[in-house]
Amino acid sequence: MMKKLMIDLDDVIFSSECWINIVNEFLNSNYTFEDVEGYYVDDLVPNELKEDFINYLVSKNIYNYGRIYDDAINVIKKLNKKYEIYICTAYVFRNHISYSAESLKIKFNFITKNFPFLNPKNIIFVGDKSIINCDIKIDDKISNLACAETKILYKAYHNKDMDKDKLKQDGIIMVNSWKEIERILLEEV
Repeated sequence: MMKKLMIDLDDVIFSSECWINIVNEFLNSNYTFEDVEGYYVDDLVPNELKEDFINYLVSKNIYNYGRIYDDAINVIKKLNKKYEIYICTAYVFRNHISYSAESLKIKFNFITKNFPFLNPKNIIFVGDKSIINCDIKIDDKISNLACAETKILYKAYHNKDMDKDKLKQDGIIMVNSWKEIERILLEEV
């Protein structure tokens, strides 16, 4: 029986630069990830413009504003031969539930277009990833790695300063690239 492998979409397969790019386009600004305090890039948008930003966001496809990480498609294709792969992605946009339906459609179309070799029945849209139980999890958020034998944290702007000793103590492997994931998961089998 193949091990189950959960892979997050945003900040793991697809770069988070899409968020900084769309915020900068909306605000006509030049923010970088160094300007982001915390997890959410859209916190850069002033409160009085939040509703306008959501309306702007709904009219856009966020996946036109970034890129798929190098080697992600090729490595996932290889992993698909050894693991039962589930793409698990949050689609509920915090504080703006009305955007969630559009978000789900955009994410589904992006995944099926770029990963046609994956079973579309294995695409999971959630609001809370803690309910997902897989042998291996790859995510950019530590809390989403619970309940897995192998926990891989993909390095992102919001987790780059994590305490390496604490990660090791919690059995979490931090990676910087899909090539690292390939070495870890294809040698482990």
